[in-house]
Amino acid sequence: MADGAAGDLGLYRSRRRAWLPLDDTFHVPRSLARVVRSGRFELRLNTAFDAVVAGCADRPDTWISPELADLYGALHAVGRAHSVEAWDDQGLAGGQLGVSLGACWIGESMFHRRSHASNVVLVELQRALNTGGYQLYDVQIINPHLQRFGAGSSDDAAWMPRLRRAVAQPALLRIGATSLVSEPWVAG
Repeated sequence: MADGAAGDLGLYRSRRRAWLPLDDTFHVPRSLARVVRSGRFELRLNTAFDAVVAGCADRPDTWISPELADLYGALHAVGRAHSVEAWDDQGLAGGQLGVSLGACWIGESMFHRRSHASNVVLVELQRALNTGGYQLYDVQIINPHLQRFGAGSSDDAAWMPRLRRAVAQPALLRIGATSLVSEPWVAG
């Protein structure tokens, strides 16, 4: 992530890894469930990748520098970085930037331009990951917002074996009419 005014890139590792459950312990707040059911947002996959990266970076104190945005673009070009987008009659309403390695989805960042858009993405993406055989939904750092959905965290001893198993398995992600196969990832 980019750090400081100069935007120097650094590699950071959380002491505890946060994840969202991919089973029925995932909790959707009642008011959000109504928004999801309303069909107010249409979800799409990879139709506005650059716009989602820009939306995620558009905040006063961002960790997504131009250099890091270019790196995400390179990952997108080789089929590893993706955008899950919420659209409405006004256009792109919100989205999530993620990296897919085998059966592990790493939610990098989210943004919204209209209320509930990014949370609808979160809910519908969780369902799609579960259906497609994903084993991990990594959200990196636990916070109260994610805890509402049932997020948990693990130390390295518990996390690393789960991660190794997940990245070694293929998975399928289907959002709307678009689907992608997430190939296993093997460190070289």
